[in-house]
Amino acid sequence: MPIPPPTGPLVTRDTLAGHLRELGVRSGEILLVHSSLSSLGWVCGGPVAVVQGLLDALGPDGTLVVPTQTGDLSDPAVWSNPPVPEEWWDTIRATMPAYDPLVTPSRGVGVIPETVRTWPGALRSAHPQTSFAAIGPRARDVLDGHAPDCRLGERSPLARLEDLHARVLLLGAGYDTCTSFHLAEYRVPTPLVKVGRPGPDGWEVVTEVSITSDRFDELGHDFERDTGVVVRGRTGAADTRLFPVTAAVAYAERWLPLHRSREEEVPLTARETPGHPRPDLGTHRSALDAPGPVPKTPGAVRRPPGTGLEGS
Repeated sequence: MPIPPPTGPLVTRDTLAGHLRELGVRSGEILLVHSSLSSLGWVCGGPVAVVQGLLDALGPDGTLVVPTQTGDLSDPAVWSNPPVPEEWWDTIRATMPAYDPLVTPSRGVGVIPETVRTWPGALRSAHPQTSFAAIGPRARDVLDGHAPDCRLGERSPLARLEDLHARVLLLGAGYDTCTSFHLAEYRVPTPLVKVGRPGPDGWEVVTEVSITSDRFDELGHDFERDTGVVVRGRTGAADTRLFPVTAAVAYAERWLPLHRSREEEVPLTARETPGHPRPDLGTHRSALDAPGPVPKTPGAVRRPPGTGLEGS
């Protein structure tokens, strides 16, 4: 059976950078990118060309940030896609390699973030399940201090991105991938969970905020409709959206209690009372909400040029 010819449009490094500039990406800004390579069309050079185009649009003073999450570093008891036999669980917990910012590959976030992770000079944050990687002069400002018991909350790169007035680029990706909405989950009543993972000293369990992207598509639709801050365009064949992190978080803080309240799941002792704010104990997808002392992972690590794994 003959292989069908590729479908377009043809996208190059230069056309991608041009489309991003037309959308409004500014030289020198900090940009958090959620992406889908397959949505763009036929990309000459694949993910490498996409990263080059993003860096071209941002210029030498801009900083590119991507999620490089590792949800597979979790308790096998909660795996469902696919599950593993229960008799394997103890062995998996005892032998799973701990997170290493330099070598642990990202999972479930696409090939473009994995390409950024392995880029010469890239930095990566320390959280063993919800790390971010970045390239550019503000990379360390964004990534340093990612607490090991705070997936996507106040002590994560998301809060730094908010403070630094970064913007989000959804490059062919939907609002269900928008990690900025998770920061709002830390600021509204949200249940806590026990999360298991491999640590440098063996299996460990930490307490985190329970996070889920359930109904984020609806949240994004309402955010776009009500605020008027989302710039929409096309990059290749991909629908593209550009908006401030601050606006997305602020809107989600108002929307979640009204449309997706989880307050009934929060024990009274964990709720905020006057003078006693609810503790920030961390967050990501419910697939990470699994059961195990706090890891001694290093801070953001610079990757020497020419090292690391090939993006696939």
